[in-house]
Amino acid sequence: MTRFVTLEVADGVGTIRLDRPKLNPLNIAMQDQLHEVADEAAARADVRAVVIYGGERAFAAGADIKEMQDMSYTDMVARGGALQDAFTAVARIPKPVVAAITGYALGGGCELALCADVRIAADNAKLGQPEIMLGVIPGAGGTQRLPRLIGPSKAKDLIFTGRMVDAEEALRIGLVDRVLPAEEVYPAALAWAGKLAAGPSWALRAAKEAIDRGLETDLDTGLTIERAHFAGLFATEDRTIGMRSFVEEGPGKAKFN
Repeated sequence: MTRFVTLEVADGVGTIRLDRPKLNPLNIAMQDQLHEVADEAAARADVRAVVIYGGERAFAAGADIKEMQDMSYTDMVARGGALQDAFTAVARIPKPVVAAITGYALGGGCELALCADVRIAADNAKLGQPEIMLGVIPGAGGTQRLPRLIGPSKAKDLIFTGRMVDAEEALRIGLVDRVLPAEEVYPAALAWAGKLAAGPSWALRAAKEAIDRGLETDLDTGLTIERAHFAGLFATEDRTIGMRSFVEEGPGKAKFN
């Protein structure tokens, strides 16, 4: 089978690379490979942070509509779970994840970017959820992750109208976190991931899970989740290294394994 999604690892950073010409349309094979690669990134000890990148031309311009056009209701009932599971596998990678967005991130491409912890966009980026123009709605998490990120009113505007937003508006509404010239996006994402790859992996894992799980529940339950992770870190080498370094050398000098 042709590989459209690969994992490249260097210096603790794994790059999940999308590569299906011309604009990385997310067909079924690509979705399944994304799930497979996300699971691999989650499991590999030599991957401590992750970058998702679609190349210079586009992050991902959406689903493969030609493939989807002939699918029936029962086809999509059978396929919908696997589609969402692929994206959830990315969202559940227990390590810091950054999306490096150049060009189009539409439909499924935007939904994939939503699965990252941080989004760095090129000044030429275009993002949106145009599914309404096809007579459907987002099906890979867009109706759930987008309002959690930018609020329900802004999410409804994008989903109801199907309009694209440019990088400036995406930054203003909180859909992306940084905007850079296109040639600087991937290097900046690698730098962000590289810095965290050298950090305390168990503490970062706990912080991500506490935040993500806490957002799914009420405040009291979220505090219980936080308390459990906080206490659990006292059994890790991260805590031993970090606190010993602080006492002996001062703040910010710890070198984690």
